[in-house]
Amino acid sequence: MNYFQSLPSEDILLSWYRQHDHKEWYRVNAHIHTPYSFSSFDTIEAIFEQAVSENIKVLGINDFYVADGYDEFGRHASLNRIFPLFNIEFIGLMKAKQEQGIRINDPNNPGRIYFSGKGLDHPFHTGFLNSLRLKSVRKESQEQIRRMIEKVQKIIGEIDRNISFDYSYVKKNFARQLVRERHIAKAIRVIAEEKYRNVQERSAFYAKLFGINEYTDPERPDVTENEIRARLLKAGGRAFVPEDERSFLPVQRIISTILQAGGIPCYPVLLDDPKGHFTEFEADKERLMQDLLQLNVRCIELIPGRNSLNILSEFVRYFHGHGFVVVFGTEHNAPGHLPLEVMARNKEPLPEDLLKINYEGACLIAAHQYLRSRKKQGFVYPCGTLAVEKKEQFEELGRAVITYFIEKER
Repeated sequence: MNYFQSLPSEDILLSWYRQHDHKEWYRVNAHIHTPYSFSSFDTIEAIFEQAVSENIKVLGINDFYVADGYDEFGRHASLNRIFPLFNIEFIGLMKAKQEQGIRINDPNNPGRIYFSGKGLDHPFHTGFLNSLRLKSVRKESQEQIRRMIEKVQKIIGEIDRNISFDYSYVKKNFARQLVRERHIAKAIRVIAEEKYRNVQERSAFYAKLFGINEYTDPERPDVTENEIRARLLKAGGRAFVPEDERSFLPVQRIISTILQAGGIPCYPVLLDDPKGHFTEFEADKERLMQDLLQLNVRCIELIPGRNSLNILSEFVRYFHGHGFVVVFGTEHNAPGHLPLEVMARNKEPLPEDLLKINYEGACLIAAHQYLRSRKKQGFVYPCGTLAVEKKEQFEELGRAVITYFIEKER
């Protein structure tokens, strides 16, 4: 289904928008994971129910490697009059940075890079060769997960031989498409709760699983799943399996795939951790900007909930002032219930100028999607460069597109 072809032509949209008074900006969350990768929400419907309750008007799906949730996401967006942004996320590798020990936006793995595509075409397409590469990457990632689950089964079997745990069980009961570490952690937690109704027995199970004397949080699902992942599945854990390099695409190949899929390449910024530390790649914002420009990337996104407000504000204003497209999200790809409203660390509200910057970025992506759906030139030229000289025009068109989608009677 094309959610934008039913909208009026560009001229009519802009004329309608300019003739009426509208809100200056809407609340945006441009980066949400759904159950099609891993999500703190059990269903896409639940995501939109919460978005409605928080008055979020623009929402972006951003699953790892897959676009399988696009149809369902778009359907609920239309029903709830929340504008959908169709995005995707990859995990790639910058080999030279890895060899130099430079961390990019993964604080634990030098050379590893998370990378997003914004405003992809829907239906999703990547071209034949890129499709084969993506299929290969997904296959390699699932082979690693299979080996990890086999290790988990062996460990659990030593504790309780009556517990059955395999890849098919995890995928059938907890995943939609790809199985990830967090699915394994959730499956273990659910099995433990079903098997050991008594809290003391459950605590003893976790202690044996982790190889520790005592575990004190068996009744806190989000904490327990994070502990399972950290103690069992991450590097140094008893069930850890290192990823094969074939599980990662080079960053240039990721960018090519995003462009082929009609999207805007977008770098997810990690920024500061709770101790005020940065990765080597992001420590100098001026150098970071130059590195991104060399990659022909002029769009960034942040997850403000993990950043201090002062550092976030200065960083965002700097990049926005240099013409970058900037959007925010919350991810929601970890257990636990959190607001969809984008806030800084410690739930500190964002100032209005940052909220407007986020909305501007969403408007530009919306205009790009709208034009692409009409087989017109979007914000990305065929050569891969961005139409930065038309940034304000795209933002205005996007305001009209989003506002019409939300407000106009159908």
